[in-house]
Amino acid sequence: MKKTMIMLCLALVSWGANAQHDHAAHGAQTSSQTMEPMFKDKALGSSYTHYIHLKNALVASDFQQAKSASESLVKALHNVKGSDKVHIEAAKVAQAGSLENQRKAFTALSNEMATLVKGADISMGELYLEYCPMANGNTGGYWLSNEKDIRNPYFGDKMLKCGSVKETIN
Repeated sequence: MKKTMIMLCLALVSWGANAQHDHAAHGAQTSSQTMEPMFKDKALGSSYTHYIHLKNALVASDFQQAKSASESLVKALHNVKGSDKVHIEAAKVAQAGSLENQRKAFTALSNEMATLVKGADISMGELYLEYCPMANGNTGGYWLSNEKDIRNPYFGDKMLKCGSVKETIN
């Protein structure tokens, strides 16, 4: 009986240690997926951060946050060489009078921002070019993201997971 109890205790301790190990590995995996990429050009990195805030505000269907993030993006782009086209498109998002118009303007902004970051040096991390075929009246729309998980800025919670990763940029 004593031997059985010892074996049972050892089995439980072993199982508990293994469960803790798996849990820790899962946490490490999650944090690496959401790490924001770092650009050699700090001004571009700052602009990209504002772009991500804008994307997240559109995912949340938050008009005021999207307006604020796009205005911050416009300001940050002043310091990025070769960002004229991105700047023009960011200003259109900032001037949009509705969430629907912000989302429409976000398409051209995302296309220009993708071109800008693809030509940049990323010193650490990676980002993802994602696509929803149903955005913009089924003509489709791209956006940049820090994670592979789809969070659709064109539909928010109506179609949060509609889309796929089209390219990994690093």
